[in-house]
Amino acid sequence: MPASVCRACGTPLAIEEPIPRDAECPNCGHDVRACVNCRHYDPRLHNSCRETEADPVEDRHRRNFCEFFQLSREPWVPSTDDRESDARRKLDQLFGGAPGETPPQPSARDRLEGLFKKKPPDEP
Repeated sequence: MPASVCRACGTPLAIEEPIPRDAECPNCGHDVRACVNCRHYDPRLHNSCRETEADPVEDRHRRNFCEFFQLSREPWVPSTDDRESDARRKLDQLFGGAPGETPPQPSARDRLEGLFKKKPPDEP
């Protein structure tokens, strides 16, 4: 049977069942008895839980009192859901560049000449 690992950092967990509610990962300090570490956790489902009798949990990354909790033995795969970088990319697309990047500005001389340049007459 594969060893249990922390879903936040991938550190192997040497904790015997039943998992105490206050158990924390020795490496990153995240709560062990949280939905993301449970074998019933499935974010694709409406309640993110395969156990139909379980009460809804507001924060699935924090410890809770679920009586159906069983430590997951599935292999750990680092999360590819990087919401921050995705949001940053969308903002860059919306506003035309990354923070700190300024679009090329015309020189002061070009702006001055543009103020006094005659506009071409409208052609009928």
